Amino acid sequence: QVQLVESGGGLVQAGDSLRLTCAASGRIGSYAIGWFRQAPGKEREGVSCMRLSDGRTYVPDSLGGRFTISRDSAETTVFLQMDNLKPEDTAVYYCAAKASYCSNLTNIYPWWGQGAQVTVSS
Repeated sequence: QVQLVESGGGLVQAGDSLRLTCAASGRIGSYAIGWFRQAPGKEREGVSCMRLSDGRTYVPDSLGGRFTISRDSAETTVFLQMDNLKPEDTAVYYCAAKASYCSNLTNIYPWWGQGAQVTVSS
């Protein structure tokens, strides 16, 4: 069983940065942690993922290098650094865990956090 808790959301202005934190309980060393977001009226989309077994990361090119995923040395916390935020980044951000490899398919992630609201004003 894995439990995930996100923190670090908030209201910022365009161009600002935020760092989201996903704190995990349970043995997740062989898991993948994905970050997803869901804006009002839109489907949930993947914005980053890390395969914890080897630290390999995936970030969509569409984000233009503004988002970075990382982890702490204990491998129990995964971060999403978001720079140069834009109003279109406004969404609820979720972290999720699954065994082994990363995927953009939300329905194959068994464990999800409660979500963190990120609002970017123009």
